[in-house]
Amino acid sequence: MHQISKLVLLLTFFAIHSFAYSAPPKREFYEIRIYHVKNSDQESRVEQYLRDAYLPALHRLGIKTVGVFKPVAADTAAYGKLVYVLTPLKSMDQLLTLPKQLDKDASYLADGKDYIGAAYNNPPYARFESIVLQAFETMPVMAKPKLDSPKSGRIYELRSYEGHTEKIYQNKVKMFNAGGEVPLFVRLGFNAVFYGEVIAGSKMPNLMYMTTFSDKASRDAHWKSFSDDAEWNKLKVNPEYQNNVSKNVQMYLFPTEYSDI
Repeated sequence: MHQISKLVLLLTFFAIHSFAYSAPPKREFYEIRIYHVKNSDQESRVEQYLRDAYLPALHRLGIKTVGVFKPVAADTAAYGKLVYVLTPLKSMDQLLTLPKQLDKDASYLADGKDYIGAAYNNPPYARFESIVLQAFETMPVMAKPKLDSPKSGRIYELRSYEGHTEKIYQNKVKMFNAGGEVPLFVRLGFNAVFYGEVIAGSKMPNLMYMTTFSDKASRDAHWKSFSDDAEWNKLKVNPEYQNNVSKNVQMYLFPTEYSDI
């Protein structure tokens, strides 16, 4: 009997540790900060802060993959001058504690002094908005795109799918996860950086995701293959997933030279 008890304990130990090692990664959180700048001077000052102070400080804190993007010319004409910053976070606590950590970093304070200490009558931006997301279950952590083309020619497509109600929006999230839309993007080589559920933002309820392409022609070819795909054409007519998007907003961006993504 004693031997049986020891065997049970041993099997339980291995079962627990096997589960721990096979458990999927925890779902990341993301902040997308969008700077609205009035002119080239403000744009330059924001970029100097991001390049010389913010990204290096985050790297020192172990946040190694931070994306900085700007709209392509056509979208700049439509929406004005914008700078997008994508910061991955391990938890919501990290989002709350990050400003305090930065305030203790002497190099950050020195390198970002123009931005941090800007006068009321000479601000470095007009406004900024912040969107907080949690990664999808099917892609719990960010991925760097597998592209070798020059950054200036790339197209990064940031999409936002708004829902009529919270329940209907969750149906679209389910379509991506259980419905198989994320694996479809993977199979077709869309090079997604992230998929996320918006938990705080101005367009809720909505989800957002970012796919990446070597250039505009590649982007168009990938979406053509998506629209022609038999699996997608079966999924889009599935009665379970009808009328689950009220608005689809697309932004075409390119990464700055100092962006990690």
